[in-house]
Amino acid sequence: MKQTVLVVGLGLIGGSIALALQKSPNIRVIGFDVNENTLQSAKVLGVVQDVTKQPEVAVKNVDILLFATPVNATIEWMEKLKDWDLPEKLIITDTGSTKSLIMEKALELKDLGITFIGGHPMAGSHKSGVLAAKPYLFENAYYMLTPLADEDESNVQQLKDVLQYTRAKLTTVLADTHDQMTSVVSHFPHIVAASLVHMLANESKENSLTKLLAAGGFRDITRVASSNPILWRDITLQNRKQIANQLANWQQEMSRVQTLLENGDNQQIETFFAKAKHFRDDLPSTSQGALYSTYDLYIDVPDYPGSIAEITAYLADERISITNIRIVETREDVFGILVVSFQNADDREKAAACIEKRSPYEVYIS
Repeated sequence: MKQTVLVVGLGLIGGSIALALQKSPNIRVIGFDVNENTLQSAKVLGVVQDVTKQPEVAVKNVDILLFATPVNATIEWMEKLKDWDLPEKLIITDTGSTKSLIMEKALELKDLGITFIGGHPMAGSHKSGVLAAKPYLFENAYYMLTPLADEDESNVQQLKDVLQYTRAKLTTVLADTHDQMTSVVSHFPHIVAASLVHMLANESKENSLTKLLAAGGFRDITRVASSNPILWRDITLQNRKQIANQLANWQQEMSRVQTLLENGDNQQIETFFAKAKHFRDDLPSTSQGALYSTYDLYIDVPDYPGSIAEITAYLADERISITNIRIVETREDVFGILVVSFQNADDREKAAACIEKRSPYEVYIS
C-alpha cells in the first residue's frame, strides 16, 4: 500500500529521513521548509520527491506528518494543527531530542482525536543542513518512539513500518524514561564537556602551553563541546530537571573521588580506574549511541615525509572515503599519531583491514 509522508523541516535530520524513506517504492515524500532556498535545494537534490509551500493544505492528502524541527518550533506547529483540516487516520510524529514537553502537548491533540507519536532518531553529524543529508545517517542508530501510554498499537506499528527504511533500531519507551536516559548519556555529558573546556580556558590564561597540550585526548573527550550552543541551550532548559538530578549525582561522585585522593589508598584508587575501564570496555561498539560517533581510526605511522600520503593512497585504491584526517601531537592517552575519520563503521572496518594488509603500521579503534 502506497503511503505519503510530509516532512516539515529539511535540515540534516529531516533531509536524511526523507532520503531514507525513498528506499521504498511505496513511499512518496513531500517536503516543506520555512527557508525557501532549503526547500528548492531539497527538490533539486532529490532529497524529497515533491515540495509544498502550504503544509496545511498538503497534509490533507498524506498518511504521516513528520516534524523535523527544534522542540520549541515543533510545539508551535502542534498548536497550529488544532486549526488544520487533518485526515482521520493521519499519524503525526517528530524528531525532537527531548520528549516530555512534546508529549504533554500531544495530550491536547489526543483530546481532539489527533494521533501523535513522539520520535527521536539518535544520530547526527559534524555537518548540518540539507546539503549534509545522507540516507544512511541512522543505520544502526537507536530511534526512540514515545507514544502515549494508551496509544493504539496498530498506529505505532504503522509508523515503524515506514521508519524501518532508516535502518535504525526502533525502540519504544515512555517520554519520561527517554528524557531520563538521554540526560545520562547525552545531555549531562555535554555539560561536563563544556565545563572541562571552561576550566582549560581559565588554566590557559596562566600557562598558554596548556592549550597546546590539549590537542590530543582532551580534545577528543570534549568534542561535543563544539555543538551548536543555541540547540544545547534549548535542550538544557527543556530537560533541566533531569539534568539537575544528574548534576547532583555527579557532585556525589566527585565527593567520593575527592575522599579517595585525600585517603591516598593505592588499592582503592586502582579499583576506581579498573571498574571504570571494565565497564567502558564492555560498552557496545557495533551501533551508534546517544552521542554522535566520528568513527575514528588511529594509526601508528612513523613521522617521515610521505607516510600520510601512503596511507591515503591505500584507502583511495580500495575506494574508501574519509571525512577527516589529522595528526595528533599530544598522545599520552590516545593510540597512534594519525587519526582518520570515516562516514560509518563499515568504512572504518574496511580501512583498518586495508591498512593492516598493505602496510606494517598498527591500527586501533578507540
